Amino acid sequence: MIDIKVPTVGESITEVTLLKWTKKEGSYVERDEVIAELESEKATFEVNAEKAGTLKQLATEGDTILIGSILAQIDETAAKPEAASSPAQVATEAKPASAQPAPVSAAPVTAVPNDIKATPVASAIIADKKVDVKSIEPSGFGGKIMKNDVLNALSNPGKKVFAGAELFTRNVRKEKMSNLRKTIAKRLVEAKNTTAMLTTFNEVDMGPIMEIRKQHKDKFKEAHGVNLGFMSFFAKACAIALSEWPTVNAYIDGDELIYHDYADISIAVSTPRGLTVPVMRNVESLSMADVEKAVVTLAGKARDSKLTADDLTGGTFTITNGGVFGSLMSTPIINIPQSAILGMHKIQERAMVINGKIEVRQMMYLALSYDHRIIDGRESVSFLVRVKELLENPSLLLMGKDPVKTLLEL
Repeated sequence: MIDIKVPTVGESITEVTLLKWTKKEGSYVERDEVIAELESEKATFEVNAEKAGTLKQLATEGDTILIGSILAQIDETAAKPEAASSPAQVATEAKPASAQPAPVSAAPVTAVPNDIKATPVASAIIADKKVDVKSIEPSGFGGKIMKNDVLNALSNPGKKVFAGAELFTRNVRKEKMSNLRKTIAKRLVEAKNTTAMLTTFNEVDMGPIMEIRKQHKDKFKEAHGVNLGFMSFFAKACAIALSEWPTVNAYIDGDELIYHDYADISIAVSTPRGLTVPVMRNVESLSMADVEKAVVTLAGKARDSKLTADDLTGGTFTITNGGVFGSLMSTPIINIPQSAILGMHKIQERAMVINGKIEVRQMMYLALSYDHRIIDGRESVSFLVRVKELLENPSLLLMGKDPVKTLLEL
């Protein structure tokens, strides 16, 4: 038997939680095949089989396990089972030579959009009864719509039924807090209790950036293989502003101030298991395409629970985008030990007075929460005003200065 032990994932981490087994008890696994997913207080990670053989599980999903403990065993002496014939082969062999292919139905299989997950039966009912998927509360794993979810929506029009519950229920559920959620709670309270946090607000006209995206998004996607989003503009603008206001990019360590001559920008990513904040390294040295690729990579790793401890440590500044959820204005909380965080919000058409005339502009509120122990009001406001200037004049992102004024040495 080969023992599969819980690996060391960080100096301060002593235990992990078994999220799920990806291979069943007694099943045959190949070498390096993923057999389980574990969650520490900082990230989730996979455990691979060290040898090929039969799997013996020594823990249950949801268990808390100490680092170095035996998670499973693999019997490497077990013979590999012969591959069974695939269902398609069996069906082909069993089908008489004279059989005619079944006629294909012209009726639509489902009216469920591609981005909505539903079982085949649920999809059929939705299509037949023309049910609004927004009125359905999914109860399946990963937000999948089940048959009973559709039936509940049909039998209780206009009445909200919680997932897996009935009308007029008084049920209360208890669920163990995950290590990740415990860490989030601990760090948020620590941020509130140990920093002198204040928030300053401003607003930015997103029209120029939206026009650039409209004109160049197709060619950008063709050239770089990623979409041209807003994050690259914000990240580059913040990197320039951080170089000009170094205290916003610093933090307190005991009696010392730690300054950074680079911009490692964390981006807040919401996942089913909670908020994670992976880091983009040296944003000041990245191109717009590099930033967009980093965002896609980190968001994908967060969604698939593939983030490593290295992905989540070392940021000097954070950007969070509550606008994707519809937030118009909020006060983001500092991601300690950092000293500041920028909150993006929903882009909304508003009437603005431009040169004495009222015009409709695409406006976004910005919020900068900062630690007043290290960042003064002048620095925080000036930093945010600089970010606003860079976003409203995207050409400044090229070198941080107005090209004409640079030419004239003004």
